[in-house]
Amino acid sequence: MRAAILQTTTGIDPAENARMIADAIDRAAQGGANMLFTPEMVGYLDRDRRRAEATLTDEANSVLLAEARNAAAKSGLWVHLGSLPLKDERSDGRWANRCLVIDDSGAIRARYDKIHLFDVDLATGESWRESNVYGPGEQVVTVDTPWARMGLTICYDLRFPDLYRALTNAGATILLIPAAFTVPTGEAHWHVMQRARAIEGAAFVIAPAQTGLHADGRTTYGHSLVVDPWGEVLLDMGQESGMAFADLDLSRIDAVRARVPAIANRRSLPLEVTRS
Repeated sequence: MRAAILQTTTGIDPAENARMIADAIDRAAQGGANMLFTPEMVGYLDRDRRRAEATLTDEANSVLLAEARNAAAKSGLWVHLGSLPLKDERSDGRWANRCLVIDDSGAIRARYDKIHLFDVDLATGESWRESNVYGPGEQVVTVDTPWARMGLTICYDLRFPDLYRALTNAGATILLIPAAFTVPTGEAHWHVMQRARAIEGAAFVIAPAQTGLHADGRTTYGHSLVVDPWGEVLLDMGQESGMAFADLDLSRIDAVRARVPAIANRRSLPLEVTRS
């Protein structure tokens, strides 16, 4: 499988972002990719809620999603939209941070709403309360593609290995972790956690990321990664925006799982912890 990885510095102009995605799909197809993978918030990245409120739509009216579907069908390419911010999708009034997988006919094959929301205070003084704006997803989601079953996650989900255990228990052999990681947490934990999720699941990890200084004033870490089931980093895109390609030898999955059969040896844990 040939994967195209898009690393972006997404801004606050929806029309510009839609054009960027359509162009990326075309470039990925020209580069011989089977599927394009994009970061979290690839459609719109803005922490100014009032400005975003006037811009965002629901899924049915998303210009970027429509452009992506049309471009996927035109190029005959599968497309993973790492996530779009969508409003008017939830009964509680909060927005959805939603990943979508589009097939080569332009049809939406899977949707996943981010389960774990980023509510933290960093030592640098940065404070984030994602749950003030976004509601959490409730479903663990996999999607079958012509190459493998893929497990869908988003950014902060990376810190919760039980989710990845559930995905690999459900047969996922490629784990998708699109992100808009902060620089302090990225420098400390990004590489080691991505490699850990790949090793634990004996699965490929594809982690397209936002990078650089964004129009809303935030800075993201970059370093989009592709990691193989043994934990080897096949691609690290550094901090420049752009597109890169990675060729995945899917036979590595069975080879690694035979070498260290951790998936086969898994056991359900007891519900209670015994203290002595």
